[in-house]
Amino acid sequence: MALLALLLALLAAEPETYDLAGQIVPETRASVSLFGATTPFSTSTLSDLRGRFEFRKLLAGTYTLAVFVPSRGELRQTIEVGPSLADPKGRVAVTVDMRDSKLLSEEVLRRRHMVPARELTIPDRARQEYANAQKMLSKRDVPAAIAHLDKAVEMAPQFSAAWNNLGTIAYQSRDYARAEKHFRESLEQDPEAFEPLVNLGGALLSLEKFDEAMKYNLHAVLSRPNDALANSQTGMNYFYLGDLDRALQYLNRAKRLDPAHFSHPQLLLAEIHLRRDNRAAAAEELADFLARHPDWPQADKMREAIAKLRQ
Repeated sequence: MALLALLLALLAAEPETYDLAGQIVPETRASVSLFGATTPFSTSTLSDLRGRFEFRKLLAGTYTLAVFVPSRGELRQTIEVGPSLADPKGRVAVTVDMRDSKLLSEEVLRRRHMVPARELTIPDRARQEYANAQKMLSKRDVPAAIAHLDKAVEMAPQFSAAWNNLGTIAYQSRDYARAEKHFRESLEQDPEAFEPLVNLGGALLSLEKFDEAMKYNLHAVLSRPNDALANSQTGMNYFYLGDLDRALQYLNRAKRLDPAHFSHPQLLLAEIHLRRDNRAAAAEELADFLARHPDWPQADKMREAIAKLRQ
């Protein structure tokens, strides 16, 4: 009985969580958002005047951190949270350098303060449903979040951000056909929006609609040349269309912009180097990947592969 009780207790135990402690430089107050890169999750906070912020009780995984300073712009970078990157107290430290040249352009800043005409007609009830959905995502209650977003778009079909949010959840749930539908609707409601544009390009890639995907991915990377996701997806697109030279160009740029990006450009770069019989370069890409994702489930096998490539 004691053994059974122990097994039941282990099964019922909550997964290990971690705290993310951040520092913005130069010190400034900013709004800070954290999004699940591969699973539905969203939460936000304000840093203090010294640029410090914290997110508590995070599950291990990959996240997109977005820091926005009204006078400067927004910087996004991929954050990995897990046991190998945490200190003994379970804290993962990150520094966000807002002096980085990868900040969004002035055009993007202007757009943040412009409201599309259709959004002016969105009723407060729909906006509240959207806000409630974000609260549910912060609790990882995905069905409840979807229910609130469904209500939001039912009340306001022109609510582009809500459609995009539904598409993101569908994509992270690997329902790529539904994701494509929602991203198209979001873009239909706001043709100038960047998020559904780049997201639609990703959904079409996952559906292996490579020719159509290229139209959206190229438009995204031309719209925001310093966006890591747009560069990575364009590189992937060229890879699947057989243009390895251009694939290298965009994948390398994505890696420079965000070395730990959740799209894992190093893996495809390694594949390209292997196809060109450059074993040393492939090994370096895999080693760089492991350095940034030490808790990768297949880390041991990847180390073995790196050793063989270096022989």
